[in-house]
Amino acid sequence: MAINRRNLIQASGLGAVAAVAAPFVSGASAQTPSRRNNAGGGRPLTNGADVAAADNWSIFDGRKVGIITNPTGVLQNFRSIVDDMANKGVDVGAVFGPEHGFRGTAQDGASEGTSVDPRTGITVYDTYGASVATYARFFEESGVDTIVFDIQDVGARFYTYIWTMWDAMQAASQTGTRFVVLDRPNPNGGQARGPVLQDGFQSGVGKLGIALQHGMTVGELARYFNAVHLPAAGLEPLQDLEVVEVRSWRREMTGPDNRASWILPSPNMPTPETATLYPGTALFEATNMSEGRGTTRPFELIGAPYVDYQWAEALNSRGLDGVTFREAYFQPTLSKNQGVICGGVQVHINDHESVEALEVGIHMLVEAKRLYPEFDWRGDGGRWMGLLSGSARAGEQIDAGADAETIVSAWQGELAQFVSDTDTYLLYKGKR
Repeated sequence: MAINRRNLIQASGLGAVAAVAAPFVSGASAQTPSRRNNAGGGRPLTNGADVAAADNWSIFDGRKVGIITNPTGVLQNFRSIVDDMANKGVDVGAVFGPEHGFRGTAQDGASEGTSVDPRTGITVYDTYGASVATYARFFEESGVDTIVFDIQDVGARFYTYIWTMWDAMQAASQTGTRFVVLDRPNPNGGQARGPVLQDGFQSGVGKLGIALQHGMTVGELARYFNAVHLPAAGLEPLQDLEVVEVRSWRREMTGPDNRASWILPSPNMPTPETATLYPGTALFEATNMSEGRGTTRPFELIGAPYVDYQWAEALNSRGLDGVTFREAYFQPTLSKNQGVICGGVQVHINDHESVEALEVGIHMLVEAKRLYPEFDWRGDGGRWMGLLSGSARAGEQIDAGADAETIVSAWQGELAQFVSDTDTYLLYKGKR
């Protein structure tokens, strides 16, 4: 049975948070020239999927493959990896569709259901909200012996596709299934930021103790989960975990610089700018303010009926790096404040490389709390904010009138420990 996203999160005490995916920049395939990223000094980037495809998918010779992917799982020519594998003789036994579905037809909080894909004839299992036991049953029913994960991450802990991977890895451990990650760059770069999830605050949008902006690729996360968290969960590490690495990516790279490479992953992640701001502005999911759902600029337009010009003025006076706040008015067509005119801001990025999204979000929350008595948390005593931020601390500090600098400084120790603990599992060079 499909589980509605909002129901899944609310069962843990949290309102809906968008789960999103989109490619950083596609790499070279056998058929088409590579694209380039300006942060890489003109060097071509080649995603893991394109590396494997250029070798005619030989990595899967003699294997029956199950693929966890969505519309972001494409080659540089934008062809789905499932379509390409099936056309080139790979024995694809199943596809496992996450939130929004394999072909991406479902809205936020929904999936496509289990069906047969009309193009390939492959059974697509609906795994949105699936338990580890359900994944294991699907793996066994479909007869696959290798699971392939290829979904683009955006680098935020509450972005749920990394937890799709974690659940699938647990099921693979239980069933003895091979696990292959076709890696892609983290579009927010390789630097970790923010608080680490604490015990008691696990939910569907955060299942393990990682930093809010984790600064790792999904391949690196898979290595970390395998070595540390599978044993902690009482499971054997995967004996056959393989990451097909991205070529020519460094941790300083963010992007994409080529907007034409951006695949719309869901109605709520329309632009690269949205993905950049998402780790910070998604915290407004935990408030009574609109995070811009139901507008053309979700997570960039933030506001509420009670907000006026003072918010933009106060935020601009802080001189935050990389962003400018424009006074804005909008009327959401869905979600919070649907059909109501909201005052607020649009966050404009004027220097992509210097934006610290989480700090931006904290400054915005602090000023909203200071200026407007109507500002409030959603849920019981700010519990939803705790699930998003990783503990009760940030919400309590905001309620107590702490400034943004104090709030940000409070998580630096646990962040440093996370960076140290994960260093062994990194695949790509560059500054953390």
